Amino acid sequence: MSLLAFLGPQELTLVVILALVVFGGSQLPKLARNLGRAQKELQKGMAEGAADADRAEGAADADRAEGAADADRAEGAADADRAEGAADADRAEDSSD
Repeated sequence: MSLLAFLGPQELTLVVILALVVFGGSQLPKLARNLGRAQKELQKGMAEGAADADRAEGAADADRAEGAADADRAEGAADADRAEGAADADRAEDSSD
């Protein structure tokens, strides 16, 4: 919801008159320009922050995938060691007969 949705025409007129009294007629264009620049900078910063968060999330996903691949390789090596040990045991049993 917009802030202006809560303000009627009388309230907006009062705000404009109050702004003229407080800041003066010559300062209002400068104030509006600076507010516009500040809003643009805020939006730019938020977009950069979102992009950084997306990059960090992508890197974390890649790290998790790499960790899973390492675990799979380790599990495969352990399976190969077990198979080799079983083959050695079978050979030892066959040679003792």
